[in-house]
Amino acid sequence: MMMESNVSLNKVLESSFKKNWNVPALSDYRGNTLFYRDVAMHIAKLHILFETAGVKKGDKISLCSRNQAFWGVSYLAALTYGAVPVPIMHEFKCSSIHHLVNHSESKILMVGSQNWDGLSVSEMPGLKAVFKMENLELLESSVPEVVAAVSSLNEMFGRRYPKDFTPDSISYHQDTPEELAMINYTSGTSGFSKGVMIPYRALYSNYLFSKWSQPQMKAGECVVAMLPTAHMYGMMYEFLFPMCMGGHVYFLTRLPTPRIIMDAMAELKPSYVISVPMVIEKIYKKQLEPMISKYGLKYLLQVPVLE
Repeated sequence: MMMESNVSLNKVLESSFKKNWNVPALSDYRGNTLFYRDVAMHIAKLHILFETAGVKKGDKISLCSRNQAFWGVSYLAALTYGAVPVPIMHEFKCSSIHHLVNHSESKILMVGSQNWDGLSVSEMPGLKAVFKMENLELLESSVPEVVAAVSSLNEMFGRRYPKDFTPDSISYHQDTPEELAMINYTSGTSGFSKGVMIPYRALYSNYLFSKWSQPQMKAGECVVAMLPTAHMYGMMYEFLFPMCMGGHVYFLTRLPTPRIIMDAMAELKPSYVISVPMVIEKIYKKQLEPMISKYGLKYLLQVPVLE
């Protein structure tokens, strides 16, 4: 597919943020909610810290944690800065995480607290800073300026945006179709994880396909992210596309068991559901099949989530 050279996924995101400034954007299921304005503010602060750490356009930023709102913030901060996000599955062993951070030559690691407990920064000598995913707290840094910047970040933010932080304050990296957007590592089921280098044209074409297949999606409509955002399917259709459209993404934050998924669907009533056969099979066997056996199909159709 031929793509115009002036298209930019980051500019689509920028437009979405400006248009949906006061719309809820990212939520932890039964937890806190960040509006688009909140996400934009956190992105701006992370951009300041990236600059202070000496991160340049094209440098790699690894993300490793369970699905959560600040995973989305961290990913978008890297992408809109012009850096290359490197999602790493949080189920990987510590040795594998060490290896992938080093293999990708990442300069920054955004990591969940559960993963950080088993990691060693000495095993990842190329890192300039490590941030805790849950609250963007600085965990480690080899750059003294970053340590100083964290303690005075609000002051630095105020100097950069002296009047106010408004939709007009944001201006994100203008990407090009062949530019490297992200590196996605495979699960390694057939051997070692392999890094797939994904250009912006791939993300943009998937955004266009999503827009064509889900044209009815409106600002504020709900999407439940139950697939791993560290893998392309969940990341693209449960997170990145909704962000481009002003959607409201709920992260389950915990292992998506059939009960949690069914409860979330019944409570949130998402606009559409993205899943994989294994998840559907688990829901059927553990939740639906026992109900059918006991009450029959007529009773099952009265369940709100199936209406």
